[in-house]
Amino acid sequence: MTPPATSPGYRRGCPQRYPHRARRFWSARRVPAALVAAVVLGASGILLYDVVAVRASRPAMSWRRRLAHELATRPLDGAWATGCAAAAVLAGCWLIALAVTPGLRGLLPLRRDTPDVRAGLDRAAAELVLRDRVMAVSGVQWARVDVGRRRVRARARAHFRDLDDVRADVDGVLADTVRELGLARQPALSVRVGRARC
Repeated sequence: MTPPATSPGYRRGCPQRYPHRARRFWSARRVPAALVAAVVLGASGILLYDVVAVRASRPAMSWRRRLAHELATRPLDGAWATGCAAAAVLAGCWLIALAVTPGLRGLLPLRRDTPDVRAGLDRAAAELVLRDRVMAVSGVQWARVDVGRRRVRARARAHFRDLDDVRADVDGVLADTVRELGLARQPALSVRVGRARC
C-alpha cells in the first residue's frame, strides 16, 4: 500500500484572493434553547406561585419545606450536594460550549464573491461527489472519501495498474474536483491507495 501523501502541485498552488471572507454557519440551537427556556419558565412559575401563596398566609408547598430542611441539615461536602453541584457545572459547561461554538459541522462554507450571498455545501454531498470522481479513475475498484474542514482523506483499492500511477491519478482528480467545488477554505489532500483483495 502506498503511504498517504499530499499533492505537491495542489499545496504549492497560490490560493486565489476573494474580497469577502466566508465564515462558518452558526446553528440556531433551537432544541437546547427551548429546553432551557422551558425549565427556567416552569421552575420560576412554580417558585413564584409558592411565594405568592406564602404571602397570602397559606402554607408553603411540601417540596419547598423539604428542600429547606435538606439544605439546613445536610453537610455541604456530602454526596448529595457534591452530585448536584457537579451536575450544575456540567450543564453550565454544556451551555457555554453551545454558545461559543458555531455548530453545523456538516455544512462547508463556499467562496463569497458578493457580500450579500452566502452558500454552503453539505459535507456528505461533497464526499459523494469526490468518491464518484475517484471511482471513475482507471483501476480503482473501491474508494472512500472523508471530507473535513482542513483535510480530505481518500482511500482507494486498485485491482490493476501500478499503485503509484493510480495514486497519482486519484491525487490529480481530487485536487481538480476540490478546486471546482468552490470551498472557501481549500483543504489539504491525503491519498492512500492499496491493492484490492481477491
